[in-house]
Amino acid sequence: MKLYHHPLSGHSHRACLFVSLLGLPHELVEVDLKAGAHKKPEFLKLNPFGQVPVLVDGDVVISDSNAILVYLAKKASRTDWLPEDAQGSAAVQRWLSVSAGEVAYGPAAARLITVFGAKFNPEEVIGRAHTLLGRLEGHLADRQWLVGAGPTIADVAIYSYVARAPEGNVDLSAYPAVDAYLRRVEALPGFVPFVQTPVGLAAA
Repeated sequence: MKLYHHPLSGHSHRACLFVSLLGLPHELVEVDLKAGAHKKPEFLKLNPFGQVPVLVDGDVVISDSNAILVYLAKKASRTDWLPEDAQGSAAVQRWLSVSAGEVAYGPAAARLITVFGAKFNPEEVIGRAHTLLGRLEGHLADRQWLVGAGPTIADVAIYSYVARAPEGNVDLSAYPAVDAYLRRVEALPGFVPFVQTPVGLAAA
């Protein structure tokens, strides 16, 4: 099993984190985004969208971080990470959608400005990040995990960009429940950290 990734990509980190949490044997293959390796023909054969991560498992090729999370949970038959009942499965899917929506256009976009020089409106994306964090804070006020009594792929999908939100000048200090939640994820056996970049509020 090969996982094509980039260490500064939160989408990549989701996949790297989950394959490690599951304890699955795998090889990490770093894709040099700066050199444009993700736009080269050989990589585009794996993912025509030219994005990391990509999982290659024998003859199976899975692109998109959330799709990789679903694939790995199903392959490992881990219904604790991806419930099979209708309500549990739908609840996880809701947070996968949040990770592809509110997270991507909030804390992830804010971090793209400082780490990669993206041309987003800082005030707008930081505002979106705080709206999301406020909702997360409320959701986590009386529970430890996003769905059910234990961690699921919903938590893996949400963690990376929220944990590194300060790099995008998003202050987490007003969200104690979110902070405690991030520490719980980091305490999971097999956890691998998302590399820290000294930019934004993390520069101090």
